[in-house]
Amino acid sequence: MTTGTAQADFTIFDNAPELALQWHREGVGAVLCTVVQTWGSAPRRTGSQLVVASDGRMEGSVSGGCVEGAVILEAQAALEAGTHKLLEFGVSDDDAFAVGLACGGTIKVLLEPVGHTLKTEVLEALVLARTERRPLAYEVDLTSGQGHLVNIASYPDRMRLDRSGVEEDGTTFVAVHNPPLRLIVVGAVHIAKALLPMARIAGYDPVLIEPRAAFGSAERFPGERILDDWPDEAVEKLGLDARTALVLLTHDPKLDDPALMAALRAECFYIGALGSKRTHGQRHQRMIAAGFMQDDIARIHGPVGLDIGAASPAEIAVSILAEMTAVLRGKAE
Repeated sequence: MTTGTAQADFTIFDNAPELALQWHREGVGAVLCTVVQTWGSAPRRTGSQLVVASDGRMEGSVSGGCVEGAVILEAQAALEAGTHKLLEFGVSDDDAFAVGLACGGTIKVLLEPVGHTLKTEVLEALVLARTERRPLAYEVDLTSGQGHLVNIASYPDRMRLDRSGVEEDGTTFVAVHNPPLRLIVVGAVHIAKALLPMARIAGYDPVLIEPRAAFGSAERFPGERILDDWPDEAVEKLGLDARTALVLLTHDPKLDDPALMAALRAECFYIGALGSKRTHGQRHQRMIAAGFMQDDIARIHGPVGLDIGAASPAEIAVSILAEMTAVLRGKAE
């Protein structure tokens, strides 16, 4: 059984490239508008996107509402002319305050008409990669407007930090397109009840695996996506990659170990397992017996979470999410 995915009251995962391609294919025409540079307290981070259609429809945001009106008009003009355009806006303190910021800033926004400077085949390849959860970077010359997809090895730090931006040459903008972060939790315990919504707020797409029906009920976890398959079968269905964190919470080797072994064979950026040092030592020995090397086993964070003196389930969830973040951003091993 799989229950429905929870709907947050804010958008975490953008679909700007997909929507731009859809509108272009429908013959409406679309312009992809991207924040390429910011100074000061800019309302939206670099890489934020807005899609504008020729008929005035729009989705997304580049400024939280401060300059969207002007961007839409400029985007429609760029679409008609078939050329890219680089806009610069200063956001006043008053406008910044209206969208919840203490002070103003400056943003640069790149307008790319689909089918013109933003080639259709490039956008199609990008959308396909995103669908297949393959990380890519999009590199564009801000002067000529010509862009192409590049291998993530070209920008390892940007990919690791999810940090789009302009290179030191001042003319090359790199847009990071990483797959959405996922958190797979094995074990529908009290910690999971706190961890799943916290992870969603932090930008993760959480999934709960729990074959024990009494534990993993929709009543206990309303709105969450729950898989009641055996953990190794569930992770095989979900797929494990470098944008996936796996957290094991059951204390039961029969449930934890199958998923743990699958994760050790995959590229999960984080593997955490609940339990004392003694429990983790026993887990260590089981993994050696299963044929894993010391370097593989060293990837397991156990006891799970940063040592912040956490006591309650919610505090333990905070410590887990903090450790996941530290590992993801290269601040911990």
